This record gives sequence, C-alpha cells and structure tokens, in this order.
Amino acid sequence: MILRIGNASGFYGDRFDAVREMLTGGGLDVLTGDYLAELTMLILGRDLLKDPSAGYAKTFLRQMEEGLGLAHERGVRIVANAGGLNPAGLADALRALAARLGVPARIAHVEGDRLPAADGVLAANAYLGGGGIAACLAAGADVVVTGRVTDAALVTGPAQWFFGWGPQDYDRLAGAVVAGHVLECGTQATGGNYAFFAEHDPRALRRPGFPLAELHEDGSAVVTKHPGTGGLVDLGTVTAQLLYETAGARYAGPDVTARLDTVRLTQEGPDRVRIDGVRGEAPPPTLKVGLCRLGGFRNEVVFVLTGLDIEAKAALVREQVTDALSPAAPGPDALGPDALAPDALGQAAPGPAAPAEVRWELVRTDRPDADTEETASALLRLVVRDPAPEAVGRAVTGAAIELALASYPGFHVTAPPGKGAPYGVFESAYVPAGEVPHTAVLPDGTRVAVPVPPRTRALEAVPEPELPPPLPPGPTLRAPLGHVAGARSGDKGGDANVGVWVRTEQQWRWLAHTLTVDRFRELLPETKELPVERHVLPRLRAVNFTVTGLLGEGVASQARFDPQAKALGEWLRSRHLDIPVDLLEVPQ
Repeated sequence: MILRIGNASGFYGDRFDAVREMLTGGGLDVLTGDYLAELTMLILGRDLLKDPSAGYAKTFLRQMEEGLGLAHERGVRIVANAGGLNPAGLADALRALAARLGVPARIAHVEGDRLPAADGVLAANAYLGGGGIAACLAAGADVVVTGRVTDAALVTGPAQWFFGWGPQDYDRLAGAVVAGHVLECGTQATGGNYAFFAEHDPRALRRPGFPLAELHEDGSAVVTKHPGTGGLVDLGTVTAQLLYETAGARYAGPDVTARLDTVRLTQEGPDRVRIDGVRGEAPPPTLKVGLCRLGGFRNEVVFVLTGLDIEAKAALVREQVTDALSPAAPGPDALGPDALAPDALGQAAPGPAAPAEVRWELVRTDRPDADTEETASALLRLVVRDPAPEAVGRAVTGAAIELALASYPGFHVTAPPGKGAPYGVFESAYVPAGEVPHTAVLPDGTRVAVPVPPRTRALEAVPEPELPPPLPPGPTLRAPLGHVAGARSGDKGGDANVGVWVRTEQQWRWLAHTLTVDRFRELLPETKELPVERHVLPRLRAVNFTVTGLLGEGVASQARFDPQAKALGEWLRSRHLDIPVDLLEVPQ
C-alpha cells in the first residue's frame, strides 16, 4: 500500500492556485496545507480581537470554493492547519460553503491546542501531534482542519489513519515526520529557495510544482512532484529542506522523536528521492507552547545618503536626530503660537521622552563613480521601539522631517513619515502533554479525547559522531564557501539556524573539519557574541548551526534587517575562505 500525500501551501500567503494544481495534476490520496507560522499566529490573534468569528486563514476558505468539489470528484481527503486560533469557526464556515456548493463534504476539526493565556499574551497554543487528525479521518471526514499542530502532523495523522500505526510504531512515525518536514514548506522541496539554483535551467525553476510524498507502510517515502510541473526534486533540494529550522540529531515532536542522524537519501530516478532508514524514539514528556504577545510599538525612518562623504552625512543626521529626541528638546506637538513661550523656569517645554530603544544601521549600497543616482546612494535606517505609541510616532517622524532643509546635502527619505505600528513577540514554553486537551471533533459533532502516547522522561544527549579523516594538505584557492557548499537558514523564535551541506565525500571531509563554530563566528561577525552550537549529520554530509538570540524577540518584533534569518545561509556562502582546489569543480 502507498499513501500519496501532497502539499499545497507552505505559509499563509502561498500560491493561491496550488490547491487546484495539486488536485488536477495527478493522483493523490490526501492533500495538506500548512498555513501557520509564528508571525501568522500573531496576525490571527489580532484578527480575533477585532472579530470573534475570525482567527483562521481566510485564504483557505476561498481556495475551497473550487477545491471542495475537485477533491470530492477525485476522492482526495484534505487536511490543513488553516483553523489557526478558531478551527471550529473555520469548520462551520466550510459546512456552510459545502451546503451552498452542493458538495456532500464531511467536515471535522481538531482543537485543544489553545491554552489559557496569561495577562498580556495574545495567544498560547500547544503544538499537537497527528492523533486527532487520524481520528477524524477514521470517522469518515473528507476535510479536517486544525489549529496549532506541528507541521509534520499533517502527514503523521493521515499516515496513522491509513496504515493503522500504533503510538509506539516509532520508526514508522519517524519516517512520516521526516517526510512531513520535507513537504511542509511547499516548493522549498522542489527547487524553491535552492542554493544551487544557478546550475539548473531557469525555465524549470520559474514556477516550481508543489511536492508530494509516496509513503509506504514501513515509514519510508519517495518525495516527488506531479508530472510536467516545474522545479526539481534531487538530493540537494531534499537535504536543504531537512536542515531547515532543525538543529541536532534528535527532532522531537508530540508523536515521536525522529533521529535525523539516521536519515538515508537515495536518488531513485528523475525528480524522485527515497527517504528510508529513519529511526524513531518515544516523544518527550512535554509539548511546546507558542506564546504570542504585543511587545510594544515601532517606527522606522530610512534616510538616503548619496554621493560623497557618506560616513560624514550619516554622522551628521544621526547627531541631529539624537539631539531632537533628547528629553530636553521641544517636541513637535509643542510647535505653535506658544511653542517658544517660556515656562516657569524660563525654558521651552520639553517634548515627550525619547523612545526606549533607538537603533541605527548604515547600509552601504553605494558605489563610487556610479552611473545611476540609486547606485550612488546608501541607506541609513533608524528603528525605534517603545511600549507607548506616542514615543515612536510624531516625536520621531517629526524630528526627522524637520531636518529636511537643515541637514546633509541631498537629504531625502524613502517614505513619508508614518505612525508607530505595534509589533509582536514570540516566546516558547513547555507543558506536560497530559495537561493539553487534544480533541477530535468528528463530522457528526462527536467529541473524542485523543490519548497521550507513551513518552520518555527526558531526551538524552546524542554522542558526537565520529568525523571522517581530514583531507591531506594540498593547494588551495581563496573562494566563496558557496562554490562547494549549499545552505538553508531560518528562524525559531529569537534563534536562527543555518544548515550547510556538500555533495561529495571529499567535500565532506573538508567541511567537517573546516566549518567549526569558531570559523562560523569568524565568517559571520554578527554571531561573535552569541551562543552558537554545531550539530554534525554525516549521513547528510551536513553541519547544522543554531545561533541563540540573533533575531531578538522573533520575526514579529522585526529586530533585524533579515528578521527570519532567511538569507543568513546565503551570506555565509558568500564569505571567502581557503578551499582545496580539487573541491572547486562542480559535481556532474
């Protein structure tokens, strides 16, 4: 028996017509969609505050206008976490849609992930496993919508239902987790965001098809895509996705702990990569909980500095704005007929307090002797944050714009002044699995409590694997790391991960001994003062780095130029180091 599971969404905002493409492009048993991320939960939380009937991914409901009928005609079950903070609300909306369309779709949902939130927390959601999804499918559901489940649960749930796996079929479940992790980000498994994209026909990568997995009863799987669709599936695209937003050898989840150091990849044919050999262990005793809260308010002004004396221009405007934001400086709201009238001490009235956090960053995008004004210009970013909106509103934009005729030559900014906007903070916590009321709400409304699988007491450390022997000394060439290595990076709350892999054993012998934590910090100076861990995965010829705190309080806080660390791996690949000449030939 083979279970064909496809994916049609890697995030809230992914390609809208992917549902239709996947349902009409080839055979499927189950179509999944991943709509939730840390930032999405904050967005849905704010939606729910405005409208108690909201809180789910509205895009999914629009996709089902056509998708419900197509899936019914083809006998495809649909499983998506689009329920967000209100899976029951989405299920009701789907029933109303099915009735209007005349499609006899049986709708079920999974709930229990939403936990009581402390004061100041917008949403608290536990990451559930696939048990509730499996129960809904076993009861005949055609569509199952969930709230916050792990991304891989969208695959482990259907697999448990289809193959009848028990909670202690750890190796099989671990195989499904790995397959689910490869599928969860959609076209990232089929050539999207791929480090070695330049080696392939750009026409093929212009519109990558979405991935699917042919899952077998023993937990092995083949990752592929529908015939005739764009993109590619090879060892590199699958390896890249396996390293994305993971860390060490143990990938712990609510269903099982998958051992990433046991994954074996084989190119089975064109656009077909087999995943097997995955070992699993009991899941940990706790479930991860994502906490979303409003962190305060932020604002941003980007000054354009053109031509000569860039550093001096930046220093001048920075000093001027700093003086204007000083608590002793008159505020823009004080300007008017009485703005200069002395107070009781004979001084002008002070403006509002300076923002709690003020950050400057000079981005040298300028070139000497440039033939366009844009390429002759650099950008100076001012970012301010404060618990109070007034501290980052006119107090900041007014201070900047009032300098328009009184600062550096060529003064202008990239956008009109705006009000401060709220920003979010994502934090993680853990609760005992037994305290979370994981519940499957079946198509007939019956509520079924999902039992907690047997769990371990704690995760033991995995011994560091033995490294291959280093390469013998030989001639080297100073070149970018990316000439031999691929990378993919991402975020988990305030932490970043960078997975780096190579394609030959010789390259692996070099990478394993060269790209140490110290060398990583040297190549990426932003990480020098932060905790960095390296995890070695020999079967993937990969090292995976986690950088704690690089992203501040998470993507929603926008604390960094690249708030999700999406391009951190590409920055690393662009850095130069001494590479053995023999390794620089691109593998055929």
